[in-house]
Amino acid sequence: MKIKNVLICGIGAIGSIYAVKLLENNICNLKILVDTARLERYKQNGLDFNEKRYDFDYILPQNDENFKADLIIIAVKSNGLKWVIKNIKNFLKKETVIMSLLNGITSEDEILEEYNNAKVLYSYFVGHTSTRLDRKITFDGIGNIIFGTLNDNLKKEVEDVENFFKENNITYEIPKDINYARFCKFMMNVGLNQTSALSRASYKIFQQKGANYHLMLKLFEEVSIIAKAMGVQNYQNLIPDALKYLDLMIPDGKSSMLQDILNNNKTEVEIFSKTIINLAKKYNINVPYNQVVYDAICALEENITKSEKN
Repeated sequence: MKIKNVLICGIGAIGSIYAVKLLENNICNLKILVDTARLERYKQNGLDFNEKRYDFDYILPQNDENFKADLIIIAVKSNGLKWVIKNIKNFLKKETVIMSLLNGITSEDEILEEYNNAKVLYSYFVGHTSTRLDRKITFDGIGNIIFGTLNDNLKKEVEDVENFFKENNITYEIPKDINYARFCKFMMNVGLNQTSALSRASYKIFQQKGANYHLMLKLFEEVSIIAKAMGVQNYQNLIPDALKYLDLMIPDGKSSMLQDILNNNKTEVEIFSKTIINLAKKYNINVPYNQVVYDAICALEENITKSEKN
């Protein structure tokens, strides 16, 4: 199938990268899914991406245009996933391929719970962190979509997406083991992102291998234990590979979770340490560091909520 009709859900720090790319290429028929409130705001203000305004073709969930997507890219924050899953229904056809670029390891399963016959590829974004302030987004262009399938029946869909990415000059990687690859990204999210949110540390603090680094390693170790219990192949290589990624990060960069804390936004702690805690209960494993980090970040979020009310 040649991908022509594309629906992007979420034009924040990650979704905007690909919305802008596809709009500028002007090869596919691109729609951005929004609710009524966002529709009016986006039409009025547009999107400021690298100091340039962009206006997209927005579409509401009721899909009055009867638009059917060949490819749906989900790039919302985790707290917006349930809304997206509910509201992509009218855009689906039998051949639609769905890619979720959300952090964590649970979004694909949540999509399949609602649409059990959907063609869902496992995917995530890796690269330099984009920075968002209100509707202004800054990105240096360094990033890949990593994707693949756990299901041999979807190899054709992987090829279709690869051809589409090539046509649109979207950088990507198809690892031999997408399950291992996504766990490595998950380990970074759980260890690096959460520790940085607590200490407000940039990447260079971790690269100096002090107290932040050692707390991160404790969280890494608990993710590795969970990965072993879940049958992730080569789980013993997760920590060394995650540390290689750390060395490549921009020293002054800030994780997405730290940006959430600095901007008084809700974090993704529920899909990071909370996921580890839930899996630990399932496999009867102790994860004390993730439990403490979860409680601490929830306390930070509570402070944010209370200060906003006051």
